[in-house]
Amino acid sequence: MRKSWLMLCALCTVVTFLFSNSVFAADEGLIMPLIEGEPSFADFNNMSPSSVLARSMAKVENFVQRNPDDGDPATQRTEVYVGYDHEKLHVIFLAFDSNPNQIRANLSSRENIDGDDNVEITIDTFNDQRAAFSFRSTPLGIQWDARWTEGSSRRAGFDTTLEAVWDSEGQLTDQGYMVKMAIPLRSLRFPDSTEQLWRIQFGRYVPRLSEESFWPPYSIAVEGRLNQTAMLTGIRDVSPGNNSQIIPFIFAREVDAIDTGATGGPRFRQSSEQDVGLDAKFIFNDSMVLDITLNPDFSQVESDEPQVTLNERFEVQFPERRPFFVENADFFATDSNLVFTRRIVDPEGGARFTGRAGNFGFGTILINDEAPGLNRAANDPLNGEKANIAILRGFMDISEQDRVGVLLTDRELGDGYNRVASLDGRFKLTDNWTTQVQLVGTESEPAAGGKTTTGYQRNIQINRAGRMFSNHTHFIETTSDFRTELGFQSRFFRPDTSGIHQRPGLTFYPENSVINSWNTTVMAVYLEDVGGDKIYTQVGPSLNVRLDTSNFGLSFTDFSEILRPKDFSGLASNRVYKYDNWQVSYGNSTLNTLSFDVSYRTGTTLNLVPPAGFLPTVADMTRFDLDMLWRPIDRLRISNTYLHTELESRSGSSKIFSNKIIRSNWNYQFTREWSLRFIAQYDETDAGPGSRLVDDENLNFDLLLRYVINPWSAFYVGYNSNQSNFDIVEMEGERELVIANDLRKDGDQIFVKFSYLFQR
Repeated sequence: MRKSWLMLCALCTVVTFLFSNSVFAADEGLIMPLIEGEPSFADFNNMSPSSVLARSMAKVENFVQRNPDDGDPATQRTEVYVGYDHEKLHVIFLAFDSNPNQIRANLSSRENIDGDDNVEITIDTFNDQRAAFSFRSTPLGIQWDARWTEGSSRRAGFDTTLEAVWDSEGQLTDQGYMVKMAIPLRSLRFPDSTEQLWRIQFGRYVPRLSEESFWPPYSIAVEGRLNQTAMLTGIRDVSPGNNSQIIPFIFAREVDAIDTGATGGPRFRQSSEQDVGLDAKFIFNDSMVLDITLNPDFSQVESDEPQVTLNERFEVQFPERRPFFVENADFFATDSNLVFTRRIVDPEGGARFTGRAGNFGFGTILINDEAPGLNRAANDPLNGEKANIAILRGFMDISEQDRVGVLLTDRELGDGYNRVASLDGRFKLTDNWTTQVQLVGTESEPAAGGKTTTGYQRNIQINRAGRMFSNHTHFIETTSDFRTELGFQSRFFRPDTSGIHQRPGLTFYPENSVINSWNTTVMAVYLEDVGGDKIYTQVGPSLNVRLDTSNFGLSFTDFSEILRPKDFSGLASNRVYKYDNWQVSYGNSTLNTLSFDVSYRTGTTLNLVPPAGFLPTVADMTRFDLDMLWRPIDRLRISNTYLHTELESRSGSSKIFSNKIIRSNWNYQFTREWSLRFIAQYDETDAGPGSRLVDDENLNFDLLLRYVINPWSAFYVGYNSNQSNFDIVEMEGERELVIANDLRKDGDQIFVKFSYLFQR
């Protein structure tokens, strides 16, 4: 009966298309028609389907707001026309605008589309409501893509490390703008079946109105995104085919930099480096992917955003950008971050195999890492040793949005090892409530041999998402001997820590007001060690107000932190430190050419860098952060960051330190392929008598010429120069590096990198 009904619908659809487009309502899903030929803007002359091909495509309209007025019709009309052939999905967006001269569209590099108008398609190709592909384009055709992962783990949401190969075009008109997307099926992963059953969602973003609208409606009153998508049928007899990708690269550089390990002391040394490597990708059964890397180039062409790392007790996390770890990265994600791939620094080669079969998914990584054995003394037992790493992940989907999984990791180095086993599950209790549960066990032995230790971690959270009331309650308990050498552990996940944090929130939507919404939250944290002694508490209410193009925030946080002798050398017993601070923040994107976010924090904090022989103290603190994006012309993007932190003694008689980071990133886009980027970053630490820090000054210049055909086919020429406050002095026949007042160049390099995608 179902097949007969589908055949009847398809026949009726074909007949109807001869005269007009079919318009679909959200509750009836969407039938994707097979079309003859590739649509172009010429088929939509005057922003209307004007050809037989255009009228053969399915039509979607009647977008509904999510922000600022959840559930209201979109203020700007959007029409979407979709179809497919046996190689690509074709999407045409007609984005009408009542003020077309206010549309924000700038020529920029791929994925740098923040602040611009854009449209989006999201596709859940496995109909599992857990993960999806998302593709966006601006009115000028600038691409952005990501993988969406459902849930509340640290990998949930959009992961922009996805680098898919697809085509997009954009065109401004006197009625708004048009966008054309052509997404090759080989860039997607989907089940190996005759008839595809997917989920689909379309979105539009109008930044000058802070408006996000979707078809079908995507309401903030319901937890989850993919469970609010529309069913997509009609795609039959498709396959990515024999999809193989070979990406060789060539890398060469000339370096002139200080060699601190040179005989007789530090000296400048010139060196040359040439490298050739290969990344390969092979697709099996449409949904299984084998990635292989040989002599991979894990150097980063794109630099990390600046972060303040001084006076921090815990490690600062930077995102993973390297291509080898991108495919199905969310498969390895659990709430406790057990696979933080930046721990794998310098491998010779590796392989990844990931995929899905029915309700089951799996992933495995086999790789080594030369970094642990580098730069060690000749008599060090670990000199030249490599870490061997194996990771195995499996999960099973249950019902509509529930999932259980297992994760195993093993890192072997010398005579030691670190092994981790995890069981996890995510369960949707109601339309608004979800829970995640994870149990982790570890076994470790030092690299030089020794006592074997074991540990465990329990991780339970329950969350509510809703229009008015939201809540996050999270309990984590980690024993003293818990070790995860491939993972990342924040304050809440550290060994010898047990506690709970909770964040309830209320949001209100005033009617007939310039205020779109305002919300208040309270963050409360209580942590103790496994012996039951309190080690940290935090209580902080906050208020946030959102208008069309601006937002305002105000918060107060009260802290109580207990340092133990094992936390800080010199402490004879536990010591309690109490401190608090206020923070005010403001963001504005009213102007087409300028947007900024600024925050100011003042109060007290813990001085963790006292002079040698002294203990930590509570100090006065101020911090000022500014992020500003300026587009003086549509081809030039200037992103500026200013971070200033200052600590001094409570009495004001002694300066502890001040630290400032100034960064300016200029990108000029000649064409969609050619761009020139210049980054200047200045870091300065001015140490006072209340700190063991030393004065430090650093100035870095980074120039990069890019020609990017797609994420995998690109040519780069770059130059980097660094200056710092040092000098090299001769002392009794030996050279010594000393701190100086003036900046001096400590190194520069010029490099060339070329990679090209061969695909069949």
